[in-house]
Amino acid sequence: MSVILVTGSYDHEIRFWEAWSGICSRTIPRAAESGQVNRLAISPDKRLLAAAIHKKAYIYEIAAAPSAGPVAIYEGHNGNITAVCFHSEGKWLVTGSEDGTIKIWDLRSSSHLHRNYDNEAPVNDVVVHPNQGELISCDQAGRIKQWDLSENICTHELTPGGDTPMRSISLASDGSCLVAGSVKGKCYVWKINDERSDLPRFQAVTMFQAHTKYLTRLLLSPDVKYLATCSADTTVKIWSITPNYEFKLEKTLQGHQRWVWDCAFSADSAYLVTASSDHTARLWDMSTGETVRQYNGHQKAAVCCALHDGAG
Repeated sequence: MSVILVTGSYDHEIRFWEAWSGICSRTIPRAAESGQVNRLAISPDKRLLAAAIHKKAYIYEIAAAPSAGPVAIYEGHNGNITAVCFHSEGKWLVTGSEDGTIKIWDLRSSSHLHRNYDNEAPVNDVVVHPNQGELISCDQAGRIKQWDLSENICTHELTPGGDTPMRSISLASDGSCLVAGSVKGKCYVWKINDERSDLPRFQAVTMFQAHTKYLTRLLLSPDVKYLATCSADTTVKIWSITPNYEFKLEKTLQGHQRWVWDCAFSADSAYLVTASSDHTARLWDMSTGETVRQYNGHQKAAVCCALHDGAG
């Protein structure tokens, strides 16, 4: 499977799609289980899918038989899991939750909780720094925090919008900048300086209003030339980024009929996948801003998606 495209929905289903044909190739049956699918992540080696389903994290083998169940289930959160990502060659799984904690799980053990960080406020998003030594989170209290994995502590805290909840964060693939989006549709950008330099670790460079309605997700492209912002206004906006961090609106992707909840770039930054409350996911051509494929099958809102078409 060179291209792995997965969507999750309020209908409790996880669907794998053939990216170009639009055909659903596998549906993970969850008839005996309750709970909506909140977030999805694919391991760097394309072997595993992590699904945040209500308060638990489920691990599925991507190449397994269509009817195969999870190979591991991680329990320990007391609230909805809102963020899930793989760390360090897929050996660890990071989860963030509305219960105010960030947890790191050892994927080589079926139930082993490796670390627990108390964020004190509901966590909305977590990303792993490319150096693999830090996590960055954002929360409902409006804070963005950097967690040092070796020291096991929070080393930096930002509150760019006061107590306005920070909904989503994205880190440049080269670790050069951080972008955060608030529920009010405002984006904040920091240049990330080396810890050993005399400059602040996070140097604020700009802020701009991306949407007038609720912002659900933002994501920097792998080549760090674009920022995608998803919103309750049914659109996805594509912003170009100059070397000195000027953000210019390049395209507005229109086609979804309801809220757009999530997005994922292809490895070459040429395509974007989006998931929407209109029950569909879409594949967009970044060069034209047009929909090249629509994925139909979910019976309720499609709220998360994951795409891995790079080297395994």
